[in-house]
Order: sequence, then structure tokens, then C-alpha cells
Amino acid sequence: GGAMAAVRDVEIDPEGTFKYILLRLQRPGGGDTRDIVRGTAAAEFHNHIFEKVNPEMEKLGYECKCLGGGKIDHNSKDKKIRVFGLSTGYGKADHSVTVEILKKVYTDYEITWSDDKK
Repeated sequence: GGAMAAVRDVEIDPEGTFKYILLRLQRPGGGDTRDIVRGTAAAEFHNHIFEKVNPEMEKLGYECKCLGGGKIDHNSKDKKIRVFGLSTGYGKADHSVTVEILKKVYTDYEITWSDDKK
């Protein structure tokens, strides 16, 4: 519905290398699910991102589940995003899913992923 559409697919820092998590939103009791990407250099650990996003989503009436994490290297000058690494706490996100979500927003970017640690 409308509220789910109001949640942005992607919120990441405009530049730099930082941690990210892949989140699944769901209405309590089932129904539509939606995956979103959140990442910021302000988060020292992956759970810091979750702890910030989760209450925001609960207010909108969603259950939030972390599907894993990793890192994003965002080069806005060259219009490139690289997705890699993993989260110690949440495990590795499916970076291929993350890339598909990023492509919806960064339509003119070259976006790649790998299982490299750095």
C-alpha cells in the first residue's frame, strides 16, 4: 500500500566505504514483503543501522528483519558502487539482491558485487 511506497528503497551515504544491511519489511501477519538497503559510515557496527531503522519501520507498522550485511563502496564521481564483505553479527547479505535494489535508484551507475572481504 501507500505507506510501504513511502519507504525509500535505498538510503546510503553519498560517498565513501561503509557498512550496509539488507532489510525485509513485512506487515504483521504476512502480506507484502519488501527489501530495502540501508548503509552509513556513521554506523560502527551493522546492528547500529538496524537499531536506527527498526523503530522507524515499526512506527509505520512494519516488522523488520535483517537479511544480512556487508559493505558498500560508493564512488559518486565515477558513478560506481561496489558491494562486498559481510556482517559478523547478521551474516552475509545476498549482494546480488542488494545490487538489484541499488540499480532501481542509481540507474546510471556501474554497480558490482563480490564476496571479497575488502
